[in-house]
Amino acid sequence: MSALTSVTLHSANWRALLADAPAVAPSLDDEQRRSFAERCRALASTEHRRLDAWSVERSDAPRDFHWSAMNARRTLGNAALRRVASAHVTSVLEAVTDVVADRLLAAAAGFARPGSLGQWLARLDDAARAIVVAEAVNWATTLVELTHDLEAAWRPAASDAYYAVAGARVTLRAQREFLIDGPTRVVVRVRGGSPGRSAGAGLRAELAVETLAHPHGDAPGRYVGVWPEAGLALAVEGTLEDVRAGARNLLRAARRTTPEVLSSAA
Repeated sequence: MSALTSVTLHSANWRALLADAPAVAPSLDDEQRRSFAERCRALASTEHRRLDAWSVERSDAPRDFHWSAMNARRTLGNAALRRVASAHVTSVLEAVTDVVADRLLAAAAGFARPGSLGQWLARLDDAARAIVVAEAVNWATTLVELTHDLEAAWRPAASDAYYAVAGARVTLRAQREFLIDGPTRVVVRVRGGSPGRSAGAGLRAELAVETLAHPHGDAPGRYVGVWPEAGLALAVEGTLEDVRAGARNLLRAARRTTPEVLSSAA
């Protein structure tokens, strides 16, 4: 298992972390996928288990999700980043405003699912919705600033990485904000606050999910977690050892967490 790379978010360090990822990364074969699926199927449950970095890092904490300005900012801000990258808008504020308007329109037309972000936004008054917009603008602005000094081509992630384990009531998720394309891909995900002691375990879990979710089982050259508020970035190499370590982290988390019904709110 490789050691974590840690850098401060100065421009030179940040560019180097994304530019010097290993040029060759391994791939999972069918037997390795089957082995992981068998271990997941052994986790007897009548309800779905949703496993991600949060499950690995905080499996002892109850998971009680509800919409707020802080947890809505990522969904809205990432969608705004995609609009900015496609040059459909001229500013981050315009992009966020358009994304919020789309969610409200879907809710008004009856297309938003129960408990969805669109329905929650529709219930807010103008002042509360302005706070949500401000948080999303700050999030999207941070993402844009992280991409400003990059020498390599980047693209916003169309969505998080998801992997439904065959024959098991288990769904895996890895957060990702944008990707760097090169000889191997580099995946970047962003978090608020500062990294905790289990941040490395969470990153390896996301590396495993990203690899399993890839159509050919290809691992990224590097998986990078960024904590802009702390001015830090951590990275794990896309080695087979780290992918296996991440898979073990997910299985351990599954044994410690209470099964939950998957929510369609997001």
